[in-house]
Amino acid sequence: MAALPTLRQLRYLVALDDHRHFGHAAEACAATQSTLSAGLQELEALLGASLVERTKRRVLMTPLGEEVVVRARQLLRDAEEISALVRSAAEPLSGPLRLGVIPTVGPYLLPKVMPHLRNQHPNLRLYLREDLTARLLERLASGDLDLVLLALPYRADEFEFETLFDDPFLVACPPKHPLAQERSDAVTLAAEEDLLLLEEGHCLREHALAACHLSMPPGKPGGVQERMLATSLTTLVQMVACGLGVTLLPRMALDSGILAGTDLVSRSLGRDAPARTIGLAWRASSPRKAEFRLLGEAFKKFYEEH
Repeated sequence: MAALPTLRQLRYLVALDDHRHFGHAAEACAATQSTLSAGLQELEALLGASLVERTKRRVLMTPLGEEVVVRARQLLRDAEEISALVRSAAEPLSGPLRLGVIPTVGPYLLPKVMPHLRNQHPNLRLYLREDLTARLLERLASGDLDLVLLALPYRADEFEFETLFDDPFLVACPPKHPLAQERSDAVTLAAEEDLLLLEEGHCLREHALAACHLSMPPGKPGGVQERMLATSLTTLVQMVACGLGVTLLPRMALDSGILAGTDLVSRSLGRDAPARTIGLAWRASSPRKAEFRLLGEAFKKFYEEH
């Protein structure tokens, strides 16, 4: 039987492809640079082919090396999932779990639910990554993340999604603003105001507009006149507090006290208040689906009870 590459050798190759620098790749693998370099040379000798093009200024992958890296990533991901499968069978929600979370959910839900998770699952080691939805799902697809907590809907065929709960939108405005009177046509009135939103790329922006049946083109009937865009919900609140307009906020953020320190008030958008849906996403091939659903139930139960 022909000798096969080791997982360590493949991990070295993938790290070098990620960092394109021997020192940085070695650091990522918790190895010395000489150990990583020797491991890669052994891999090339084993395969009888050159995978890395070394120069004094930069590191490049040969065309064959690029193909090997793609397969190496998949092999490493499969090996990690084998380990995770065995671990989850012995004790669900134990060991490392890499969770991605969008910035309009993470700061408002996780600080409240984390103590509960630590109490119920003391051997769970949760590593968090906060980013925009598209980038989180890229990391999920590549195997850098195990699970993503996000707002739905989001179209991506390679993932499975689990719906957890609805998070209603409310209007935040100054206390003397007409919207503060809780008019039944609050959604229509909000469309006529300067509605302040998050910048492009934040899914809450699209979900809020869709939920309220508002459109983006300025100057058109039903459109939104945008003068400023914010990068966070906290910035949106401060802009509203300065009298620049009104905004839509999810109840999750309001329950976490995001209006504290301002005189702003929040008002419902009516009897059938629009909402965004919070859920989880994981790779369809993941062997940890039962664990992820268990974690989702914990998020759902905590939100409903608090």
